[in-house]
Formats: sequence, structure tokens, C-alpha cells
Amino acid sequence: MEKMILNGKIVVRSDISVDVEDRGYQFGDGIYEVIRVYNGRLFTATEHLSRLLESAKSIRLDLPFTIEDMESQLNELVRENGLEFGTIYMQCTRGVSPRNHAFPAPAVNPVYVAYTKPLLHSQELAKTGVKTILEEDIRWLRCDIKSLNLLGNILAKQKAAEAGCFEALQHRDGMVTEGSSSNVSIVTDGKIKTHPATNLILNGISRQVMLRLCKENGIPYSEEPFTTDELLAADEVFLSGTTIEVLPVIQIDGQAVGDGIPGVVTRKLQKLFRDEVIKQCGPAKHAAPIE
Repeated sequence: MEKMILNGKIVVRSDISVDVEDRGYQFGDGIYEVIRVYNGRLFTATEHLSRLLESAKSIRLDLPFTIEDMESQLNELVRENGLEFGTIYMQCTRGVSPRNHAFPAPAVNPVYVAYTKPLLHSQELAKTGVKTILEEDIRWLRCDIKSLNLLGNILAKQKAAEAGCFEALQHRDGMVTEGSSSNVSIVTDGKIKTHPATNLILNGISRQVMLRLCKENGIPYSEEPFTTDELLAADEVFLSGTTIEVLPVIQIDGQAVGDGIPGVVTRKLQKLFRDEVIKQCGPAKHAAPIE
């Protein structure tokens, strides 16, 4: 039987129910994280859990767990479910309380759940690259918080899906922010440019890993805003994210990016990222090295 975490205890998933007055269900009053698992090991767990606690602090949600406690239990959950390659989804809400926009008074206990899901690395998309569209960024102004309020992201992603594309690249007043479920970077004359970690984007953990790898391997980069014109004129464009690692973009709104194939810098970053996964979690037996 599949197990999951509920409020600090590992339980059988089929035994769990959601209260209709959970504030996450009614208001989206909560936060979440997704951690990648390779070879039964959590990848960048500390970074994800630190961000979870920062998101909780940003919405004034007190969580009675430490990073060490959560990581230990997540590892136990992975073992219990026999997960080799996949993800862990974590969600924390402000708790169950009669519906009222203001915080519950007195405060109620938060609700914390986590569960696992099998997932393999997509070699095909990593090799061929993906098509995307441009879409206006209509989300709220605290995108740095990994909150449950994802309606703007969902609408953008659905528009991309209906266009036969993988992702929607969002922009505000002509300045590119991020994808609907990923960070986006461009490469021009060998230099990477990505939006700075402000309130307008989520500071992706894979984005942070990517930038560290650039620094360690002498790949020039800058964290600064860039326009949609710069995006469309870039030599290379790529996405980064927990479930996609580093993913080439080969088309935007029907226009080819560069030569219409994944570029040299993107390929190098893919290799560096996979090497980092192997370094932390061991060889990924399900996927051949990216050439």
C-alpha cells in the first residue's frame, strides 16, 4: 500500500481525506515544494526545504518542523514506497477553520502532506528541445513565494498545450519573467542571461544549480532582465526546473530559436547538470549520457 506523510506521520494514502474547510482547498492559503529523487536519493533536498520554510515565513505560516526532521522523514517515505526515480510533492496549508478571509483566531494547526510519484528523465525532449509560446504574465506580484495560487500559471500552461507547445514564456511590459512552470534563460554570443531573483520570479532550485555550475565552469552569465525582442533574437533559449532539469527551447511562437536545434551552451549545461545529479545521487541508470 502506498504511503504518504500527514502532519509528521507516515500513513496509508487511501486512509487520507481532505476537509472542505481546509484553507488550502478554499483559499489556496498554503505553499508547496517538489523534490526530485534519483536512485532513491533526494536531490538538493536542503535547498528545497529551506525554500519551503522561507515561503512559509513569507505568508506568516508557522511550521513545527525543522529541515532535518522533514528530510529524515522524506527519506523514510521514499524507502517505504520503494521509489527509485521520481518526485516528492509537499504541501502545507494554514489548516482547517470555518471559512473567513482573515487568519483563524485563535490559530489552528497547519496541515502538512507529502507523497511520492514515479518519474523518469525525458531523454527525448532533452535531445530534441521543445516548442513554446509567448504569453502575458498575469500572475500576482509575489511569484518568489511558492504558493498554492497557481491559476495564472495554469491558464498560461493550458494556452501552450492548446497550441501544441510545451511551455508558455511569460512577460510583463515586454520584459521576460519565467515560464509557467519553469525558469527561462537565453544565450547570446556565448553568454547566459536570466531574470534576477526578484519578486517577479520563483528562484528555482535547478536555476540556482545551473548558475553555480556556470560559475564553477567558467561559463559567462548575468542575472538581469531581458526583453521579448532579446528572447526572440537569442542564439539559444533553455528552461530549467525540478522535473525537466535543463531543457532546450527550439521554437517560440512558431519562430525558430537560432538554428532550430539545441545549442552548444545548452548541451554543455545539460551534461554538467547530469554530472551534478550523478555526483549527489549516483549514476542514473534509466538514462544514457547526453551527447
